[in-house]
Amino acid sequence: MKITFFSTQPYDKEFFNKYNDSFGFLLEYFEVMLDMQTVNLVNNSTAVCVFVNDKIDEQLIKQLAEKGVKIIALRCAGFNNVDIAAAKEYNIHVCRVPAYSPEAVAEHAVAMILTLNRKTHKAYNRVREQNFSLNGLLGFNLHGKTVGVIGTGNIGKAFCKNMIGFGCSVLAFDVIANKELEAAGVQFLPLIELLKRSDIISLHCPLNNQTKHIISTETVSIMKKGVMLINTSRGGLIDTPVVIEALKSGQVGYLGIDVYEQEEHLFFRDLSDTVIEDDTIQRLMSFSNVLVTAHQAFFTDEALTQITITTLRNIHELASGNNLSNPAALLV
Repeated sequence: MKITFFSTQPYDKEFFNKYNDSFGFLLEYFEVMLDMQTVNLVNNSTAVCVFVNDKIDEQLIKQLAEKGVKIIALRCAGFNNVDIAAAKEYNIHVCRVPAYSPEAVAEHAVAMILTLNRKTHKAYNRVREQNFSLNGLLGFNLHGKTVGVIGTGNIGKAFCKNMIGFGCSVLAFDVIANKELEAAGVQFLPLIELLKRSDIISLHCPLNNQTKHIISTETVSIMKKGVMLINTSRGGLIDTPVVIEALKSGQVGYLGIDVYEQEEHLFFRDLSDTVIEDDTIQRLMSFSNVLVTAHQAFFTDEALTQITITTLRNIHELASGNNLSNPAALLV
């Protein structure tokens, strides 16, 4: 059975080739994203495997169905980039990796907080130039600060526990309060109250119609002046031009993003010899209090191993007509 991979990086090939021995699939890799211009690369494949920036809309799903594709396998947790209703209409299964290593993303969010606060990236560059001055590197103690967590799924829960370990007061907002976190001391509040009280706000919710631009003019205005904002979830949660204005006014004091609303045109590629025409990302990177990483929060050995094994197992079980051993992985 053949699987065609899109948006492939060298590490994808390394991990999927390594763990395919026990499955015996024929694996075909393409670096390009899957879209209407590249769908013709799919030939005699039972499954296509895609990533976060492949936009799988109804027109594309129709083309895949006509080519005999039976499975769209997402090697990630989020699925906002796939038209689930269309996949159901064309009898194509859609599966994902609902939980691979929540600690990987949670720890990256912590790393962004510490970097922005203690300015270790700036200190590293300074000492390499033999500048040992501490001027401009002043930070603050995390201990005792109030951290607001929007979304307490697997990643948000892991992040809450990390912040409790730092001695922070942790507030959370979600549709349903997590009893385990409440027992650990996390206080679940309405969103407005969380925004008002938090020194640091970290986003760990999925992107959907309810959460798109949850960071907006209205919500930013409620936050404490100088708040630190962290996003390791999905770029569309933040209305970027609004946050740029908030950075200019000082309403947002720090911004750490591992995701960006227009990232499909930038991330996962080397553009060092290219003129980047995206003025918004260029403006963001011009701020000294903004830290941008290129969707690397998931990028640990443990996470990639789990993503690979789960994706291959999902495809094997669906192609064999079996129920998925992890029901949460099946979307259609």
